[in-house]
Amino acid sequence: MNGKVIVITSGKGGVGKTTATASIGAALALEGKQVAVVDMDIGLRNLDVVMGLENRIVFNVVDAIKGKCKIKQAAIKDRRLESLYLLPASQSDNKDVLTPESMVRFCKELRKEFDYILLDCPAGIERGFENSVAPADEALVICTPEVSSVRDADRVIGLLLSKSITPKLVVNRIIPEMVARGDMLSHQDVVDVLSIELIGLVEMDDQVVVATNTGISPVLQKGSKAGEAFMRIAQRLNGRKDIPIEVPQVNKSIWKKIGEKLGLG
Repeated sequence: MNGKVIVITSGKGGVGKTTATASIGAALALEGKQVAVVDMDIGLRNLDVVMGLENRIVFNVVDAIKGKCKIKQAAIKDRRLESLYLLPASQSDNKDVLTPESMVRFCKELRKEFDYILLDCPAGIERGFENSVAPADEALVICTPEVSSVRDADRVIGLLLSKSITPKLVVNRIIPEMVARGDMLSHQDVVDVLSIELIGLVEMDDQVVVATNTGISPVLQKGSKAGEAFMRIAQRLNGRKDIPIEVPQVNKSIWKKIGEKLGLG
């Protein structure tokens, strides 16, 4: 096996990157792939909570890299998906404990066991970013339709391109009603500014909050719009180029639809 390493990054914090990592990892596992998701936010881990695995941590990614345990001892199997594993971050170390070279060596070992290795990159462009992008074959940039998020994403894209990593874009937390009123950037506005390949659009979804609190991925929740969007993103990453990118639409009432058909809207 020669797995693919994908770094999931954003520049700005709080854009849903960790949720995206957990959801895309779960979706790839549902596609039948062996998947490892790695929390690279050393000292501030969250991916374990999002996946509902916080009580099962014995060893962490730093322990595995430092040789204090084997990779399979640090890897925690998901409660619901047999082929999904979490490698949690350390809470007691800082980002300087790892180096880009050690991450390249670590991921070389992971590639032998997994089809996909998803690295949840910490916010910012300091050591944690450098450690996360060093072994990456591809990058997903998570961006929300906000000016500050777009600006930070643009900075990160420039750094990725300088390292010969071609990033793909996910626009997260779209609120169609605000876009329609002109109160939020449209996805096309974001794509026009960032000028990289778009791989998915994710609508704001209350079920993501439920997922974070329960540890059950949105992709496993029936009717979750975010879950469906992450599933389509995973399928495209897995080579399904025929899967269309669905643009979140304003929900219209039945009376609004009837009015439009009668030419009253």
